[in-house]
Amino acid sequence: MLPPHSPPPAGAPHTPAAPPREPSGGAQQAPWHQVMTFQPSAPVPRNVTRRPAIRRLVLTSAVVTVFGIAALLLGAIVYDVIGLAAAGLALVSASIAIGIVVPTFLWVDRLEAEPARLLWFAFLWGALISTLGALVLNELGVAFFAGLHEDPLVLGAVVLAPLTEELAKGLGVLLIFWRARREFNGVTDGIVYAGLVAAGFAFVENILYLGQAYVELGTPGLVGLFIMRCLVSPFAHPMFTVCIGLALGLVAHRRRLSSAWVVVVGFAAAVFLHALWNYSAVVAADAYLVIFAIVQVPLFVAFLLLLRWTRRRESRILRDTLTGYGINGWFTPAEVAMLADPGERRRARSWARGAGGRRAQQAMTAFQDESGELAMVRKHLNNEPGGRPDPEWLHREQRLLQTITAHRRVFVPGV
Repeated sequence: MLPPHSPPPAGAPHTPAAPPREPSGGAQQAPWHQVMTFQPSAPVPRNVTRRPAIRRLVLTSAVVTVFGIAALLLGAIVYDVIGLAAAGLALVSASIAIGIVVPTFLWVDRLEAEPARLLWFAFLWGALISTLGALVLNELGVAFFAGLHEDPLVLGAVVLAPLTEELAKGLGVLLIFWRARREFNGVTDGIVYAGLVAAGFAFVENILYLGQAYVELGTPGLVGLFIMRCLVSPFAHPMFTVCIGLALGLVAHRRRLSSAWVVVVGFAAAVFLHALWNYSAVVAADAYLVIFAIVQVPLFVAFLLLLRWTRRRESRILRDTLTGYGINGWFTPAEVAMLADPGERRRARSWARGAGGRRAQQAMTAFQDESGELAMVRKHLNNEPGGRPDPEWLHREQRLLQTITAHRRVFVPGV
């Protein structure tokens, strides 16, 4: 079995190791000379006035400041509403739901892992910005409709809350979609980012609700609400907001104004499911168990099936795309099979650690992560309008091929 080719030296063209042909699965690929042929432009003198480090520092400082102010305001609200003791109990109780929800979305994200900074941003946006924004918008909405002869509880829970909360959460997903274009690569990424935004939102909302239950009803109230919100339905908020992430993921490779209707449909679906869920808990409380069985349980099953389909779809994309690279000598068939199978990936990391220690295991992990990223980069290149690939994506593909080969040499010396 021939080892994969090393990246060509800068400025030298590379000839594919085999004639280009369509990889297994029928996936349509761009011409393979775009994959294997790299012709970097002449070096450009460095701009000595450019200060990207300062720009990043200013942006990071702004984000930290905004999140910090939101955290202080939310802390003051929580303390004023439920007090310190109830907040502590509620915090511990709500953390259990986080221990269920967050690992689920990280599991979905394992084949092509997203940057930790964006995952943290998504969670903190949901916990701080979305929660605070929804509280403000809900209060304004209730005050605006105060003159209507409607039950404020029903109006707030079934009409205002779904609109304001999904808007506040959806803005976080949309911001990642807009600002982190290189990391928002499709349906799986949209689901993961939306799920983590919703998980952060549900975490703080649970603290408020559980704390209020403890203040008003004592320990029995806290335990009862904990069972319903944290154990029976911990995925409620993620199920709603995932509709927005799914819609954004569907248009990630064709970011045109004409595709905006897909995002609008996703937002409408999130609001509808949220309103239906709240309706069953508030308006139809007497028939809650019946509605839970015929509406909420099927929704949850559909949500789990969506997560499973998403993971299998990403595995198929990796296999088909990396097979194309393998035809040209960059991966062996065994490597492609390993990279597309989560179980094989775990076994490969264990093998690397046993064969070469921690350094080899880290190299194998990087090899797997970068190979998944490479598949998403190629998917972007395949979907470029007019068949003219973006030079930035081509440059990123080149860098990934070089680092993948370098990491392979750590756990398989001599290739």
